[in-house]
Amino acid sequence: MKTVIDSFIITVDAEFSGERIDKLVALKCELNSRSAAQKLLDDGAVKVNGIIVTKNYKVKLNDKITVQIPEAKELEVAAENIPLDIRYEDSDLLVVNKPKDMVVHPAAGNYTGTLVNALLYHCKDSLSGINGVIRPGIVHRIDKDTSGLLIVAKNDFAHINLAEQIKAHSFKREYQSVVYGKMKNLQGKIDAPIGRHPVDRKKMTVTAKNSKNAVTHYELIEQYDSFAHLRLRLETGRTHQIRVHMSYIGHPVAGDPVYGPRKVITELGGQCLHAGLIGFRHPRSGKHIELESELPAYFTDFLRRIR
Repeated sequence: MKTVIDSFIITVDAEFSGERIDKLVALKCELNSRSAAQKLLDDGAVKVNGIIVTKNYKVKLNDKITVQIPEAKELEVAAENIPLDIRYEDSDLLVVNKPKDMVVHPAAGNYTGTLVNALLYHCKDSLSGINGVIRPGIVHRIDKDTSGLLIVAKNDFAHINLAEQIKAHSFKREYQSVVYGKMKNLQGKIDAPIGRHPVDRKKMTVTAKNSKNAVTHYELIEQYDSFAHLRLRLETGRTHQIRVHMSYIGHPVAGDPVYGPRKVITELGGQCLHAGLIGFRHPRSGKHIELESELPAYFTDFLRRIR
């Protein structure tokens, strides 16, 4: 019998009457996708007025929906001998320069070839266990198609300390990006809360509902005819923050297939975004450490093209 870790009771109001139940459950339970809601329905974890229904059931006014979220089954993640570009390492942590196209941790469709698979081979048992089997040592993430620096904790002491620095906004994270359009200002601050998109659960959006505060600072490095090269600093670290914020102000990241224009620049293979600098206080020594990563070839090649 599966262990239930969370449960929801939803009473359908006039706003959602007639909606498909899988869409409503995904929205109200803040699931990552409608397919996750459909899996719950297929497993009998969702009932309407005490009765199990199919995933295409359309809810009615005053229907009472109960949802039971089971405990996620942890996967066994295999160590893989994948080369890593390590820019700093000691007994407490390491900083990796992640290439574009590498997924950080295993997930549906990507159970091998991830950064975590490589870390398990390189570090053996020396990774923090705070984030469980799937994300050992992972203090913060960058997207698959974002390149650049990522810090990894080798023990729980380092992990907690680094996470506290991120929460206190004392952990420095700077990115470089190429975005669409001509910037009106040489620098600026985007202060707009980010939450899950109400319809597409795989996307984030600027919204006041069920959101968290998000702040991004930007500075123009160079302006081109149709693009701008920017330096960006994160004050907070929300999912897809830079991509959402830049799209929100009308300057989406070049190559971004999710938040950019419909006609995407396919040769970039994803968003033109590089995590080029991180700065932090070492959790044990207290020494300030700042590391930089040079722009990768895909980024510099694109800059040459647009010049």
